[in-house]
Amino acid sequence: MAYYVTTSIPYVNAAPHLGHALEFVQADSFARYHRLIGEDTYFLSGTDENSLKNVLAAESEGVPVRELVARYSRAFFDLAEALDVSENDFIRTAIDPRHAPGVAKLWEACHRAGDVYTRLYRGLYCVGCEQFYTPAELIDGRCPEHLTVPDVVEETNYFFRLSRYADRLAALIDSGALRIIPESRRNEARAFIAGGLEDFSISRSSARAHGWGIPVPGDPDQVIYVWFDALTNYITGLGYATDDGLYRRYWLENPNRVHAIGKGILRFHAIYWPAMCLSANVPPPSTIFVHGYLTVEGRKISKSLGNVVDPTALVGRFGVDPVRYWLLRDVPPNGDADFTELSLERRYNADLANGLGNLVNRTASMVHRYRSGTVPAFGAGASVDARLRSAADSLAGRLQAAMGGEYDPRAALGAIWDLVDAANRSVDETAPWRLAKAERGGDAAAGARLDTVLASLTETLRIVAEALRPFLPETAERIAAQLGTALAPDWPAALAWQPGKVGCPVPAPRPLFPRI
Repeated sequence: MAYYVTTSIPYVNAAPHLGHALEFVQADSFARYHRLIGEDTYFLSGTDENSLKNVLAAESEGVPVRELVARYSRAFFDLAEALDVSENDFIRTAIDPRHAPGVAKLWEACHRAGDVYTRLYRGLYCVGCEQFYTPAELIDGRCPEHLTVPDVVEETNYFFRLSRYADRLAALIDSGALRIIPESRRNEARAFIAGGLEDFSISRSSARAHGWGIPVPGDPDQVIYVWFDALTNYITGLGYATDDGLYRRYWLENPNRVHAIGKGILRFHAIYWPAMCLSANVPPPSTIFVHGYLTVEGRKISKSLGNVVDPTALVGRFGVDPVRYWLLRDVPPNGDADFTELSLERRYNADLANGLGNLVNRTASMVHRYRSGTVPAFGAGASVDARLRSAADSLAGRLQAAMGGEYDPRAALGAIWDLVDAANRSVDETAPWRLAKAERGGDAAAGARLDTVLASLTETLRIVAEALRPFLPETAERIAAQLGTALAPDWPAALAWQPGKVGCPVPAPRPLFPRI
């Protein structure tokens, strides 16, 4: 089974912010999970470099557009690296040799289908959104996203016959062939279709684009409008232009074609892009996962609003996995969340330092103190904590439901932390220090019970390390190293309760997450 997942491709008119980090990390958790369950997974990200926003930003700085987009594209690539994102490819739409020929091929396919035509158009255009709005869509005459007054644009453009595809798009969504997560966003897409689909502009004059962009095939006076250009990256990055093997493997022959996007671009991904695919006789995406916005004091994090939070700086201060953890645990997968450094610090101390870090540290410490640093066998006649074993046994199923079905990293991490909490409760209730004292007094049953407690805790942490791999990959490796073992190749079978690493030497404990 193959699995293909993409992020959207952001404009590169400025440095990335924490909202971009959210999408990177969410999509990465999907890719890592599907790789671990044995699916042939390909993960694409990249940058949208052919927009008017980028041109205006370069002019404002007094630098060539190519220089500006190269600088900020590199910043997005570096952010993905800083966040330990495991993409297979990163496409740059201005320079990737696969992209422009693929865009031209899709254009010509839609043209042959009779879905591309020219007409004079007058509309309200928001440069920030790269989108035309109707007066009814504005709020007090301003763009609902950027709160700016749109420009009035009048020119002859090429249009795509979106109106022709209303019934087919509705059927795709209603049948589940195009799944939109969450249900509220599916309903939003259906309502948009039910309200009537209008043809949309897919080009702009080369003069208005300041000569930047991909020329319309056969018409050098027009460049291809950003959405027709940008959306096509999902297949041009696989070699659509040349019918490459990657394109056949991960798009044509693959039932799992997944886009992770923000709610502000739902229309383009759930309506425009599938219609373009249908027109060009290309399979549309199968799943669109829609996340919400990060906010600061209730306002969307946005370069244009000036309330950007630098994710790279957060990684430098807290570490990569604490930032990943906050994004995946505190942010509802499909809803908005307000960010403060205090909320990140609190989550770090409560869950990572006091919860997981403390469990790892005291387990390793007790194995050293009571069993000379070697994991004991389960003691004869001593039963495993029933609640701990139940939390461990249910974990694989809960992870599958959360990630394989609902695209919900928050629920998956909640299941893992239920096991962490159960283990910490088990330590408090079994009081290994008292069992050790009784054992020293000659109580053999207490010694057997202590063996079982220590073996259970190390086995629990082995399972926790395995379960964390899609979400906190560095932490998973560090826990495994602290247990003196390695992560297993057979995942998710490795999530099952096993006899334990009997006789395995445990290194001296080192803090996993020092308190801050």
